[in-house]
Amino acid sequence: MTDLLHHAKDLAPAGAVVMTMGALHEGHASLIREARLLAGTGTVTVTVFVNPLQFGPNEDLARYPRTLAADVELAAECGADVVFAPDVDEVYPGGQPRVRISAGPMGEGYEGASRPGHFDGMLTVVAKLLHLTRPATALYGQKDAQQLALIRRMVTDLNFPVRIAAVPTVREPDGLALSSRNRFLTPADREQALALSRALFAGRDKAADGPRAVRAAAEAVAASAGLKADYLALIDPSDFTEASPDHTGPAVLAVAAKIGSTRLIDNIPLEFGAAQ
Repeated sequence: MTDLLHHAKDLAPAGAVVMTMGALHEGHASLIREARLLAGTGTVTVTVFVNPLQFGPNEDLARYPRTLAADVELAAECGADVVFAPDVDEVYPGGQPRVRISAGPMGEGYEGASRPGHFDGMLTVVAKLLHLTRPATALYGQKDAQQLALIRRMVTDLNFPVRIAAVPTVREPDGLALSSRNRFLTPADREQALALSRALFAGRDKAADGPRAVRAAAEAVAASAGLKADYLALIDPSDFTEASPDHTGPAVLAVAAKIGSTRLIDNIPLEFGAAQ
């Protein structure tokens, strides 16, 4: 474990970076393996940092799982060269930053509406970690679709010299999207959580147009007892606003819901007609 752990001052320019909050699972493993392929002979860095700026006052910072020893082992098995697991003082010397990156209007809806300030905290730490690790490529999962869209926009708008690569969502055989939060689900909760992927797959199967896809997904959500839906929407990933009824090109069908005490998100990418 100690052979992989490094401090910021020790980091060489990286070929690729995978940023995580730890509690690594097969979804993270797929990111690291893809990073290994993209980096070639370059360095693959995995960051493990539970970012306090991303958690609201009523969220689960204290109970977020910390499994560093297992995370280092998995990262090594998947081809990582370095695990960068800084403490809070190393990332935020002198306390929480007074200057932060704002997600702006693109971060106000959907997850941003449910978690005010979350995306400002996420972008701030991503920017800092990009500076510290200096990768040519940074990889993020498609499961966190709004996060991915915001990072892409930040990199474009602020001229970060890095390529952003998206990796498809990894699912259990029954369709449940992998998430570190799944460990908080009871067996009954987990069964109910399958309603999220069922709804998305129903929308995909009816995806002749956007409204039809949303109706099919909404019917599946409505038929699921015990699911407290937050939102279900067809979204334009370029600016993360609701897609118009006649939308063509890429889209994201996204859902968020609370199952028991655990809030989960999921989405699938769709394509409508010929992109304009």
